[in-house]
Amino acid sequence: MDVPTEFVSFAEKLADVAGEVILRYWRKPVEVESKLELHRPVAESPVTEADREAEQRMRELIEAQYPSHGIIGEEFGNVRAEAEFVWVLDPIDGTKSFITGKPLFGTLIALLRKGTPVLGVIDQCVLKERWVGANGQTVFNQRPVRAKGVRQLSEAMMYATTPHMFSPGLEQQRFLELLLLVKRPLYGCDCYAYGLVAAGFGADLVVEADLGIYDYCALVPVVTCAGGCMTDWQGKPLTLQSHEISRGRVVAAGNQELWKAAVAVLNKKVHLEISPSLLLGVALGATVACLLSARKR
Repeated sequence: MDVPTEFVSFAEKLADVAGEVILRYWRKPVEVESKLELHRPVAESPVTEADREAEQRMRELIEAQYPSHGIIGEEFGNVRAEAEFVWVLDPIDGTKSFITGKPLFGTLIALLRKGTPVLGVIDQCVLKERWVGANGQTVFNQRPVRAKGVRQLSEAMMYATTPHMFSPGLEQQRFLELLLLVKRPLYGCDCYAYGLVAAGFGADLVVEADLGIYDYCALVPVVTCAGGCMTDWQGKPLTLQSHEISRGRVVAAGNQELWKAAVAVLNKKVHLEISPSLLLGVALGATVACLLSARKR
């Protein structure tokens, strides 16, 4: 569907309001609690007052402007989730980055029509960077961008938030098989990595698991409207129901050729011997990446 301009403008207004709240808490002492999310593969995650206040402000605006629309939020649950139009909100995707002062978290806002993402926003309020995807076009800070990416796995820069997000067994094996085929695995960007893919900034591929509805819905239009590909590991479109079917496993790539190659590996029956040294290497790589990022700041 063609997304009305008023919906796009409203989504940006939501991002503005959430950003105002988040900046008040940025790099200041905040109380961190743990919450249970029983519908996700990993049930516990951190939450702060900034998460809750930012989502509450967005929900208030939606209720006032579009009272018939549904809302699915990470912090306060679902309202009218069966409506034709549903807003999916993640006030701070990457709360661990937020509470440790790393500006690679983001506010995620999606609009779904009949369960399919048609509008997506990634907003990084600290860096003042924003991606908006809708109607076959993605803009980065109001300028159109196109995903690029290399076409061979052997040349690809691949992101995942952490190598520890993959469940032991086949899921972990498939990720490790792909890891051995790419040029370089990188970690620690949360939603920001998908923006890098969409803008053609050098990130080629993102492979993750354990994502909730509010984690992936906004990312789909941002990546696909820039010309990239984003699906579950089986190559199926991501919808409101995908978290139940694919257990939060997603893959995003800058072009179809690279996406096909990644999906082929993620679906292959692998018999990879997972040695302790390989797992240790993956963990150390993630730690070193985080330390280098901290030193650069």
